[in-house]
Amino acid sequence: MAARSGERKLQILQTLAVMLENPRAEKITTAALAARLSVSEAALYRHFASKAQMFEGLIEFIEQTLFGLVNKISGEEQSGRKQLQAIMSMLLGFAQKNPGMTRVLIGDALVNEDERLQARINQLHDRLESTLKQALRFAITEKEIDEATEVDAKANLLLAFVVGRWHQFAKSGFTRDPVQHWTLQSRELI
Repeated sequence: MAARSGERKLQILQTLAVMLENPRAEKITTAALAARLSVSEAALYRHFASKAQMFEGLIEFIEQTLFGLVNKISGEEQSGRKQLQAIMSMLLGFAQKNPGMTRVLIGDALVNEDERLQARINQLHDRLESTLKQALRFAITEKEIDEATEVDAKANLLLAFVVGRWHQFAKSGFTRDPVQHWTLQSRELI
């Protein structure tokens, strides 16, 4: 029974993510989600106490995925500069592969939802910025980046670039590829 419950929770989250891929960005209701799954709203609430919990499940998935990939990059890449490039590429590529999750990452899908969800996304952004600072410091110690680089400002610039590309992607109805021009732009940014 537990496996089925876990499978149903995953199915609910996957369906929610797919619904978020709709470029018209309509507010997602539990009624619409239940209809898409061909279940009652009560069935949704057997797995999640609220719609906010469903979004928390998506945010948790995003966090686990992004920071799992960051840890892998940091563990495998011996160059700080290449770590930065790989992390930035991964963040842009994640959006490209997960348009619905991109709407969560920019807070677009969280409008009119519980404010703690946006606070959690803000924390995720702060953690990503800290990750970029770490990689920058590593690149400086490896003498791959000028030691006069202001790490806090540079990490903030890099995160602002990523979030900006996420916004362009989502607000264009997922037509403006977040990875487009990245190879050329990375030479200017990193």
